[in-house]
Amino acid sequence: MTRRASLAAGKLFVVATPLGNLGDMSPRAVETLKSVDAIASEDTRRTRKLLAHFGVGTPLFSYHEHNEERAAEDVLRRIAGGESVALVTDAGTPLIADPGYRLVALLAREGIEIVSVPGPSAVTAALSVSGLPPMPFFFAGFLPRKKAARRRRIEELGALHATFVIFESPHRIVAGLRDLAQVLGDRPAVVARELTKIHEEVVRGSLGELAQVAEGRAWKGEITIVVSGVPAGEDRERSEASLAPGHP
Repeated sequence: MTRRASLAAGKLFVVATPLGNLGDMSPRAVETLKSVDAIASEDTRRTRKLLAHFGVGTPLFSYHEHNEERAAEDVLRRIAGGESVALVTDAGTPLIADPGYRLVALLAREGIEIVSVPGPSAVTAALSVSGLPPMPFFFAGFLPRKKAARRRRIEELGALHATFVIFESPHRIVAGLRDLAQVLGDRPAVVARELTKIHEEVVRGSLGELAQVAEGRAWKGEITIVVSGVPAGEDRERSEASLAPGHP
């Protein structure tokens, strides 16, 4: 039996993979990756290890932010030719602060069927254990690298009447939390690190407390920050004014 016998050809499957704990890989995800003709992967080295663990021998090709435009056209040609293709990222759900949007948008414009094979996401995992209001929430991806742009973005996010979730790298976690605390004050927040992995850690406190914790230690791994929004019913104009730079 060929791989395509179990799946209709000419589709893109957007497949979520584990954040770290391989037990979170769904049977449907494994079957999909075995059945497609090819897998588009952000990091073929990491994906190859994942596939080996589950006995998946499907061919891989690279799809990342530096070759996204060219690779998207390649995927289109493959699918137009009758192949089925799966899209995976390093970990979690593709497109969530990872490459893939251009590909999905291109295929959607061409009328090609796009199928979600859902699973792990650091956004919802962190939100679910944060203890902060889960609805509504806003996912903001990574904060800007430069300080001025980062603080402007924090001001924008801080005016939301919604819990917001951001990603941060270990190299910028101290600067990011410091700016969050200085701009937004002592709002409740959570820092989640290495979710689902051996060294998983969830730290709760005010932004000021978390900034102090961050400055006193070294950070490694993937980091997700969840921050409380403007409380429901609080006057928006007053809240926004309190976020102005230099406001006490």
